[in-house]
Amino acid sequence: MTDPWQECMDHCVEIAKQAGKVIREALQDDIAVMHKSSQVDLVTETDQRVERLIISSIRAKFPTHSFIAEESVAAGAPSILTDDPTWIIDPIDGTTNFVHGFPFVSVSIGFTVKKEIEFGVVYSCIEDKMYTARKGKGAFCNGLPIKVSGQEDLSRCLVLTEVAFKKDQQQLDTMMANLRSVLTIPVHGIRSPGSAAINMCLVASGAADAYYHLGIHCWDMAGGTAVLTEAGGVIVDVSGGPFDLMSRRLIAASSAAVAERLASHIVDFHVGRDDALGSEKN
Repeated sequence: MTDPWQECMDHCVEIAKQAGKVIREALQDDIAVMHKSSQVDLVTETDQRVERLIISSIRAKFPTHSFIAEESVAAGAPSILTDDPTWIIDPIDGTTNFVHGFPFVSVSIGFTVKKEIEFGVVYSCIEDKMYTARKGKGAFCNGLPIKVSGQEDLSRCLVLTEVAFKKDQQQLDTMMANLRSVLTIPVHGIRSPGSAAINMCLVASGAADAYYHLGIHCWDMAGGTAVLTEAGGVIVDVSGGPFDLMSRRLIAASSAAVAERLASHIVDFHVGRDDALGSEKN
């Protein structure tokens, strides 16, 4: 039986490579930085250029498909996930890292059909690591199979999260309290690499054991969700309930036991939804 989505995935890998090349070349030049919702919400001409490259290439080959892409949404495009074949794109996941030359920068692309993720591609372009996953067919890094650590004891875990400025003082206080709560379990440590998609791939490859985040977006998660789940990992809501791609919150873990215990140490705060009018863009 013909696989209708393999051609899509093959094209996705190739366009991610092209996008990564553009990003690496841009790192050699002066980077013009602009701001979106705040002084710390950065965007560059390269973000926009890479997104145009990816969308135009895919649209030329698959003209009936839909898109949810970070910079397009920032410019006013809708962020609604439908049953249509949909490409969910973050052209540069880790823009702040890119601006500073910090070497964790990725192109993240997830592909959904009937709201279910069919495949994901995350290209850590400075490291030259291509993470790929198809539903039911496993996860890979540069063609080699990867799997989660399988760790079930949270106290023996290396945990990832992201720490960013919050305009809302209560959110900022809760974020810092969550850090303290997790760190004092105790865990082996907390790291903040700066790219959500790479964070998920680090858990998928066993280099870290868990990752939690409130305020993330669907384009940050879509590619990595495929990689993490196909590597044997678990993704849940920060409450411990079912994962929702549009909810802007997740725990990604090496096992259900780690995810459940980590959820018990995290206090939630409101971050809105990607598919809701007025969703926060921080």
